Amino acid sequence: MSKLAEKVLLDLTKAIDNDELVLPTLPEVALKVREAAEDPNVGIPEMTKVIGNDAALTARIIKVVNSPLLRTNREITDLQMAIGRLGINYTCNLATGLAMEQMFQATTDVVDRKMREVWTKSTEIAGICHVLCRHYTRLMPDQATLAGLVHQIGVLPILTYAEEHSELLSDSISLNHVIEQIHPIIGDKILRTWEFPEMIACIPSQYLNFSRDGGKVDYVDIVQVATLQSHLGTPHPYTQLDWSQIPAFAKLGIKPDMDIHADEDLSAAMDAAMTMLQ
Repeated sequence: MSKLAEKVLLDLTKAIDNDELVLPTLPEVALKVREAAEDPNVGIPEMTKVIGNDAALTARIIKVVNSPLLRTNREITDLQMAIGRLGINYTCNLATGLAMEQMFQATTDVVDRKMREVWTKSTEIAGICHVLCRHYTRLMPDQATLAGLVHQIGVLPILTYAEEHSELLSDSISLNHVIEQIHPIIGDKILRTWEFPEMIACIPSQYLNFSRDGGKVDYVDIVQVATLQSHLGTPHPYTQLDWSQIPAFAKLGIKPDMDIHADEDLSAAMDAAMTMLQ
């Protein structure tokens, strides 16, 4: 590890330990949607009113509900119909995930490129998570999609730090090393600060723990397999691992040597899932 990477790791770790790291806050619309969804008496008209104030998010949700993955014979043309079709909880998770894209914006070109790269990868993983969840588990596809979208949320504060420290910004090897080492710790911290349920909040620190085992299949397993599958056909170090030794595959009931992209139906579903998130 370079001296620069060591220094940044030390600075950020100390800031985390002392609660001095400025964590990002959820976009206002996501906060309002989550608050509304927690009200047991909330109905579709109330949720429509909350989301309807954000024209971009409204358009995205209508696009999602009409995507090949979710659409029925009847085209959905307005937000109230869309929420009625998805349900309150699904809408809440989808709106939260989609609203997060607003956070992946930077003031410098280098960091902006890196943030877009992280968001693009997150939407790819989220799309694979959605399909794995629907086809191989009885868990909730909306939660799995959200899990995929937030698994690298801890990268944001590191990139914000890099914007203020040009020496780190100009050393991509050190920057990538710092991201790799610290984003899981920061990610958990952010999601717990946002009061996400534990089954989602633990994902940043657990999805790369390839020896993790025990219990029933969960969202960590889904994100883990989705991450590995996303690197198939590349020289990425994850493709050099012995996947037969990774318990998540068995928990999902997937053969370690299976390429889900090679299955026409699954591949089409994944393409549809990724398109609906873009």
